[in-house]
Amino acid sequence: MSWFESLILGLVQGLTEFLPVSSSAHLRLTAAFSGWEDPGAAFTAITQIGTEAAVLIYFRKDIGRIISAWTRSLADKGMRGAPDARMGWLVIVGSIPIGVLGVTLKDQIEGPFRDLRITAAMLIGMGVVLGFADRLAARDESGGRHRAAKQRKTLQDLGVRDGLIYGVCQAMALVPGVSRSGATISGGLFMGYRREAAARYSFLLAIPAVLASGLFELKDAAEGGHVSWGPTIFATIIAFGVGYAVIAWFMKFISTKSFMPFVWYRIALGVLIIVLVGMGVLSPHAGEPAH
Repeated sequence: MSWFESLILGLVQGLTEFLPVSSSAHLRLTAAFSGWEDPGAAFTAITQIGTEAAVLIYFRKDIGRIISAWTRSLADKGMRGAPDARMGWLVIVGSIPIGVLGVTLKDQIEGPFRDLRITAAMLIGMGVVLGFADRLAARDESGGRHRAAKQRKTLQDLGVRDGLIYGVCQAMALVPGVSRSGATISGGLFMGYRREAAARYSFLLAIPAVLASGLFELKDAAEGGHVSWGPTIFATIIAFGVGYAVIAWFMKFISTKSFMPFVWYRIALGVLIIVLVGMGVLSPHAGEPAH
C-alpha cells in the first residue's frame, strides 16, 4: 500500500465511520474504483481504532462518568441503579452479540462477505430500513392533524432487552454495506428512541467491539507480518482527525435533520455497484481483475 492510498483510505474511513453509509463498504469500493488492492478486513479494523479514539475524546466526560459509576457499582449494590452504572452494564450486554458472531464468522467476514454484490444488496436493503425508521421517528415527533406528537424514549428508558436488540443490530455491521451506526440507529428508532439517544448509545456501544477487533487484528498482523505498518498507522491518524470532526457535525445534524439524504445515497450507490459489476467494469471479488 502506498502513502497516497493510505491518505485517501484514511480520509474515507474518517468520513464514513460514523455516518449511516458503511465505512467498510466505502473502503472496499474506493480501492475497487481506484484499481487498488482490497485493503482487507485487517486494515479496516486497525484504522477503526483511530475513529474510536475520536469517540473516546468526544464523549470523554460521559465515558468517565460511566466507568467511574460502573466500577463503584461492583462493590456498592446501592450504585447499581444509578443511570451511569446501568449504562456501563448495558454497553457490556449490548456487546455480547457482536463478540460472539465476530469470532464465529471471522473467515466469512474476511472472505465471502466482501463480495461487492453482497455489499450492494446491504447498502440498498439497509437504506430502505433506515428510511422506514426515519419516517416513523418523524411521524412521532411531528404528530399530525388528528394525532398529537408522541414522546420518544431517552437513554434513561434503556433496559437489557433493548440493549441486546441494539447489540444484534450492531452485529449485522459485520457484513460490509450494512453500517454499524445505520443498523443500530435504525434499531433504536424502531424501538421508539429519540434520534440523539439512538446515535449516542450507538457510538458508546461501538467502543468495546471496535477496540477489541482492532487490537485482535493488530496481534494477528504483528505475528503474520501482512500489514504495511507505516501507511496503516498514517491512515489511522488521518481517520482519527477526520472522524472527530464528523462526530461533532453528525450529533448536531441528527437533532434537526432527516436521515433521508443518506437513504437515497445508499440506494443510488448500491444500484451503481450492481450495474458496474453486471457490466464487468468492477469485479465482485477482491483481488480479481474486472472483465
